Parts: sequence; structure tokens; C-alpha cells
Amino acid sequence: MSNKIDTVLFDLDGTLIDTNELIISSFLHTMEHYYPGQYKRDDVLPFLGPSLQETFEPMNPEGYEEMITTYRTYNLANHDLLVKGFEGVYETVRTLKENGFHMGIVTTKRSDVVQMGMKLTGLDEFFEVVVALDHVEKPKPDPEPLLKALEMLGSSPDRAIMVGDNHHDILGGKNAGTKTAGVAWSIKGREHLEEYKPDYILEKMADILPILGV
Repeated sequence: MSNKIDTVLFDLDGTLIDTNELIISSFLHTMEHYYPGQYKRDDVLPFLGPSLQETFEPMNPEGYEEMITTYRTYNLANHDLLVKGFEGVYETVRTLKENGFHMGIVTTKRSDVVQMGMKLTGLDEFFEVVVALDHVEKPKPDPEPLLKALEMLGSSPDRAIMVGDNHHDILGGKNAGTKTAGVAWSIKGREHLEEYKPDYILEKMADILPILGV
């Protein structure tokens, strides 16, 4: 079964690159600005994964666009200080590339910030396709971004696996018809991912290699 998978779609944040501290501090900065003293670290963890609009619009229908701007300004200013690659990711992705796999990034982030993160961690040389928030009508878990990435890669869901750290990734994969893998280093915790029944859980990124027959 595993041998016919030749395409790997990755989420970026929390999966390939460790942006958790950057994202958490960006949310804390933003919430402190608009709702002083109301939000602590644990309160913003549920905000990791959905798009900024999905998080801010319900709490502030009139002013959510300004909140997004506040978030993004802080996020960009602190990006290179706080972002780093997860252990073993670079080597695993390089190995997949060397073995001829088609690879794409499917993320709910905007493409400008995606490029910053990939450049900083050296992953930009391995990915031919990036589908970011500004490329689609509907973000994950809608299948649109996954299907778009597969089309750009000349692949199809039955040949693909979606790897991510959030239930949006697992559900997006299921909705698109791909195999799915959750990463155990998700900040949401492996139990959270297991509830959505991914086909695989990766303890470390290199665990994907035997699954794909490498």
C-alpha cells in the first residue's frame, strides 16, 4: 500500500518549523492590546491552527481586521528571533526530495510569512509548491488547498499523504481523500490528534520514511 504514495503535503507551522513561541507571543501581544489582562498562555493555545480571521472575527466583528494587522506587525518583527526548525525535519525532507517524492506545503498562513520561515530554516530549496491562505477561498479543513496543491504537483489524493500538527490537517486530508499523519510534537498534544484518527502518528519526522518505503 505504502509504495504507491509519491506525494507528501506538509503543514508548515508546528509541523516543519517551530513557530509556536512566535505565534503564542503574537497572540498574547494582540490580546493584551485589545483585552488587557484577560488572556494568558493557555487561553491562546486554541487559536493555533485556525486562520486569524476565524479567531478574531467572532470576538470583534467590527475591529477584527485591525487585530489581524496588530498581530501580523508583531509577528513579522519578531519572526527571525523566535522561529527555528524542528529536529530531523531538514534531513527527512531532503531525503524525500532525493528519492523523487513530490512535495508541497499547505498552510493557513500568508505566503509572505511562509517564505520567511522556509528561508530561515533552509527548507525553501525542497518545495516546488506552496498553497498559502492567500491562494484559496477556503482554508483547511476544507479540501480546496490540498486539492490545489495536488493539482499543481500533477498528483492525486490516492497517491498522497497529508502531514500536520492540527486537526485541520487531519480533517483536510480526510476531506480531500489522502492518507493522513499527525505529528506527536504538536503543541495540542498527541491525544488531541488521535481523536481525529489519522492513519499514522509520527514520533519524529524520520518516521515517515519507512511508511513511504524509503
